[in-house]
Amino acid sequence: MSASTLPELARSAPPRRRLALSYELFPARSEASFDRLRETVSQLEATAPDYVSVTSRTGQANLDRVLELTEYVLACTDLRPLVHLTSTGSTRGELELVVRALLDRGVRGLLALRGDVEDAHQADDDEVPFARYLVELIRAVERERTATLGAGRVSIGVAAYPRRHPESPTRRHDIEVLVSKERSGADFAITQVFFDPADYTDLVTRSREVGVQLPIVPGFVPATDPRRLHRLAELSGVEAPRSLLHALETARDDAARRRIGVAFTVDLIRRVLDDGAPGLHLFTFNRHAEALDVLETLDLDRWSAPAPHTPTTGDPS
Repeated sequence: MSASTLPELARSAPPRRRLALSYELFPARSEASFDRLRETVSQLEATAPDYVSVTSRTGQANLDRVLELTEYVLACTDLRPLVHLTSTGSTRGELELVVRALLDRGVRGLLALRGDVEDAHQADDDEVPFARYLVELIRAVERERTATLGAGRVSIGVAAYPRRHPESPTRRHDIEVLVSKERSGADFAITQVFFDPADYTDLVTRSREVGVQLPIVPGFVPATDPRRLHRLAELSGVEAPRSLLHALETARDDAARRRIGVAFTVDLIRRVLDDGAPGLHLFTFNRHAEALDVLETLDLDRWSAPAPHTPTTGDPS
């Protein structure tokens, strides 16, 4: 097979806007749930996402399960894992060991998070207190591994908050934290859930005004389960609209509930994409059916149609 020429490449790769697509997965808690998770991974892989994120508990408490899912994704699929790391509850030395172990396995995407802090938590003297320091730690390990990475680079994501973080004094403080994460070496951000497109647009606008340049990928949960939405509100402080909750809770059956939630989610995603979002990240809760319903209804074409070619006559150029 002959190598492609530049004109051939130009014809085969028309100008396009390629939206990012990704999913969040939880490591399995048992062999039975891992069987179900493998099916979910297979179903989601068929949509050709750019990566799947693998969550971890604070202090890497479920590291064995995180590695189990990560190794499965790397060995048995064509997917790229984005592995979560939390700084809370881990010393610098422990985090360096985990980063090295992930790089050795072929992981090239990490999501650097502080993690949840419980009221009774007592920080170790060598604990990494915030996500920006975790980003710096990952970059330091990356530098020492440059030769083995083939002069490549690890992609580091961080969290962003369209609504104020529960522990943040102001929304301005959230932006200042995002600035510090980017300056520490973060490449992109994924947002916490939100239900008003204006919250995302405002976050991006305020971030750009102070010089943040990294892509900010909006995160969505398929809003089909009122119990899950109530639980999200408890954990994040972000409450779903009362009208949505009422519609879900009074729906005549599961099928109607699913239609209502998918329609709401699709409308939210469309409005955010229309405002220029670079893509979407779906929090699946290891359930692929609702995520696939959202994508099917959204009819997401990640490749723009090429501009029609009009032949010219007598063009001297």
